Amino acid sequence: MANLFTRIKDTISADFHEALDQKEQKNPVAMLNQYLRESEKETEKVRKLVERQYRLKDEFSRELQKSLDMAEKRKGQAEIAQKAGEASMYEFAVNEQQEYEARAERLKASRLESMEQLETLEKKYEVMKHKLKDMQLKRMELMGRENIARAHYRMNQVIEESADKPYSRFAELDRYIEDMEYKVNSSYYRGTFDSKIAKLEKDMKEETSVTSN
Repeated sequence: MANLFTRIKDTISADFHEALDQKEQKNPVAMLNQYLRESEKETEKVRKLVERQYRLKDEFSRELQKSLDMAEKRKGQAEIAQKAGEASMYEFAVNEQQEYEARAERLKASRLESMEQLETLEKKYEVMKHKLKDMQLKRMELMGRENIARAHYRMNQVIEESADKPYSRFAELDRYIEDMEYKVNSSYYRGTFDSKIAKLEKDMKEETSVTSN
């Protein structure tokens, strides 16, 4: 049964990656944007971890200071109890002092460790931010190159001639304009032909009349 579930999981994973590959081939910039969004989310998670580590370091510092203050306080109280001959109070104060001092030592170690971890996190976070910025710049460069490629492709479709297209789009447009011009001129010529003939006939009659006189 476990093998069956493993095979099903592997099949689903393979189909998913195949779909991603097809999508990436179809629109690489869209996939790059998706990867960038995921990287931005991961970088934001690290930023929150860094902030949390700062808070932990501050909390360790506060607790350390409290333990040091209480150890010093119990030390003074132990001296007072000893001078007053209060054995039980002296014993209590000394035990408390030791507890607070031991706690302070643990807190010092924890605080130091948290500071080292914070330094490591900060360095990695800075690296992530730089890498993310580089990716964003590379995306801009890729988008620029893709835009140029698309522009050239569209221009080539309009301008360049190909084997299965003997005339370019501009050539077709020229032919269309010439055809329209011919039709308009023909229509204009036919429309004015009768008036031109009438004028010629009138001029000829007038000329004949003058000659006869």
